[in-house]
Amino acid sequence: MPTITAKEVRVPADVLPEARDTYLDNYLSATRATGRLMLYACDQKIEHMNGDFFGEGIAPEDNDPEHLFRIGSRGTVGVLAAQRGLIARYAADYPQINYLVKMNSKTNLVGTKQDDPYSPLLYSLESVLLMREAGVKIVGVGYTIYLGSEYESTMMSEAGELIAEAHAAGLLVVLWIYPRGKAVADEKDADLIAGAAGVALCLGADFVKVNPPKAGEGSTSAELLARASEAAGRTGLVCAGGSTVDAERFLTQLYEQIHVGGAAGNATGRNIHQRPLDEAVRLTKAISAITLADYEIQRALAVFEGKEDFDPQGTPV
Repeated sequence: MPTITAKEVRVPADVLPEARDTYLDNYLSATRATGRLMLYACDQKIEHMNGDFFGEGIAPEDNDPEHLFRIGSRGTVGVLAAQRGLIARYAADYPQINYLVKMNSKTNLVGTKQDDPYSPLLYSLESVLLMREAGVKIVGVGYTIYLGSEYESTMMSEAGELIAEAHAAGLLVVLWIYPRGKAVADEKDADLIAGAAGVALCLGADFVKVNPPKAGEGSTSAELLARASEAAGRTGLVCAGGSTVDAERFLTQLYEQIHVGGAAGNATGRNIHQRPLDEAVRLTKAISAITLADYEIQRALAVFEGKEDFDPQGTPV
């Protein structure tokens, strides 16, 4: 199992001296002292509206937003990522969860054929810091950039300012970066995704969430992902989980992304919250068993099936 100490964490130079201990605490808490991130993505209520929470193949309880927080509190996650308002409405009842505030969002109503994507900043960092002062366990913030959009310069500028200010306050920053827009012919091209990872590094992000590249060039998706992981340098790369698939298939993809592709964790939403509570909780533990403790696929599958439990430190209980 990979473990790190505070002395081994590379603290960015833009973290103010008085915020250094806060940054270290947030980093170690979010990664459970492994350097790997299990990001539980709960931001789709704006991104995909209710289409990801109600319908065929989706557990009925997913239509209740509190389902997200019940999973986060009973499961094993590094951070629960959601918009500030959603967190504000439920965090008092779930104070033990690490929260990452998603600072910008857009709906999927306007397609790229109508206009290039732009995800606006929804609120100030100050409002997030005030919520932290009120006692919410906020360890980081997140921001989406659509590279290739005609609005990319605005999003990159907003992200750059956000990272500088967040680091100064001791917060982690995760960038969601997706090549998307009329200028982008193939959103999952391996070179484009590696380029996105490099942009995240240059902006100073701690982690970057990207889509896994499509297989090609005689290589698997995980093999091509290694190019992006290397391009990310000291920014940890995590892959989006995508739509819900069979648990064994999902866990196999995750294992390969980490052990072949060099990913520093995962960012999973629909594959978790579209399931019934007990099943979703078991999947968070199986995902974390691979992400945090290097479990083999079959052993992680046993965790998902309830044949073995997994505690936050990766030991069987």
